[in-house]
Order: sequence, then structure tokens, then C-alpha cells
Amino acid sequence: MPITLKVLFFASARELAGNVTSSQIQLNDDADTKILRQRLAEKYPKLAPLIMDEDNLTLALNEEYVPAGEVLSLKDGDTIALIPPISGG
Repeated sequence: MPITLKVLFFASARELAGNVTSSQIQLNDDADTKILRQRLAEKYPKLAPLIMDEDNLTLALNEEYVPAGEVLSLKDGDTIALIPPISGG
């Protein structure tokens, strides 16, 4: 049975996704954060290099950061935020 996730796009991730601020995506119920990255890279090709680079794009799952290298299971109704590096002065 598929699950539905809400994906939030911030900063350069939003720009690369075509100025999309949020989107819903359906995945199989055995989905995890690695599968989500792959699906988003397919759906938003311009975003692919950033989304597949765990050192430069942080995921937040239900407002909790996902440490680089960790793969977490996803469930129906989860919210994922794509948080690229932000520079400022």
C-alpha cells in the first residue's frame, strides 16, 4: 500500500525544483530516506545533483534532522524538508 509524504523545498532546493515550495509524493510502504532521495532526483532532474549529495543537502524528517549517512524508514503522513547549505554574512 502506498504512503503519501509531504516534501518541503527551501532556498536553492526550491529554485532547482522550479520554485516549488511543497509537493506530495507517493512511495511504497517500505520506503526510506534513500529511496525518497532517488525518487525526488527522478522527479526533479535539476535538483538531482544536490539531493543525492548528503553532505550538501540535509533532510529533516518531521522537524528532526536526519544525520548524513543515516537511512530512516518513512511512514504515511511524514513531512520531509530539503535543507541545502545556506550562506550569509
